[in-house]
Parts: sequence; structure tokens; C-alpha cells
Amino acid sequence: MKKNVYIDTISFLFVLLFVYTATSKFLDFTLFKEQIAQSPILAPVAKGIAWLVPLSEVGISLMLLIPALRLKGLYLASGLMIAFTIYILLIMKFSAHLPCSCGGVISLLSWKDHLIFNSVFIVLGVIAIWLSKHNIVPIGQSHLQH
Repeated sequence: MKKNVYIDTISFLFVLLFVYTATSKFLDFTLFKEQIAQSPILAPVAKGIAWLVPLSEVGISLMLLIPALRLKGLYLASGLMIAFTIYILLIMKFSAHLPCSCGGVISLLSWKDHLIFNSVFIVLGVIAIWLSKHNIVPIGQSHLQH
């Protein structure tokens, strides 16, 4: 049962993060799209990425809230954080002066702080996936249901 608490907590943290950042991106969508367009890496696909990222964050959050889809959601959440981290590493290598398009207060972090922040979420995601795969009780069920 303790494992489920950890999995639920980590899932909730991802939901909180993704819903918050997606909402802030949608609330100032024009700015978000402009910031994506400034990226030398994403400029050619800025319009699509501007929609894909927040919609993915919302979709993954919904998966994390549905017990039957939680493990898939954890894989996708961790994968998205890995993708964001790779993007940050590329930005730091090629043009560290670009504005962050993360949304909300998270955009106030430095690129190095982003790496730390993302790394923490990646580690949490890996822990939740590992616990899910080694969990005797399926996610979303209590010991009383067996």
C-alpha cells in the first residue's frame, strides 16, 4: 500500500506540473508561440509544437488520473521530461539567451535550474514506473479489493 501512495503522489506532482504549465501556455498562447518561434531548433515547426506541447501535457495528465492508464501516463510524462531536458541541453549549447517558454513561474528559472528541476521529475517518474512494475497491488486498487 505504501508503494501506491508514492505512485499516486508522483503522478499528482506530474499532473500539477503539466496542468499548471499547459494552462499558462494557453492563457498567453501568442507569447508562447512567439517564444517557440525564436528557437533555432523549433522555429520550423513552431506552430505545431505550440499546440502539441500543452495538449500533450493535458492528455498525459488525464492518463495519470485514470488508474488503468497511469503506468502509460508515467512513461509518457517521463519521456516528455526527458525530451524537455534534451531540448534545454541543446539550447544551452547553441543559444543560452533564448527566453524560456515553459509557462508560469517555471519560466523564471535559469537554464541550469531547469535541468535540475527536470532531472528531479525524471527521477521521480523512473521511481514511480519501477514501483508500478514491482507492485503486488495493481495501480488504483487497494489491498482490500483482493
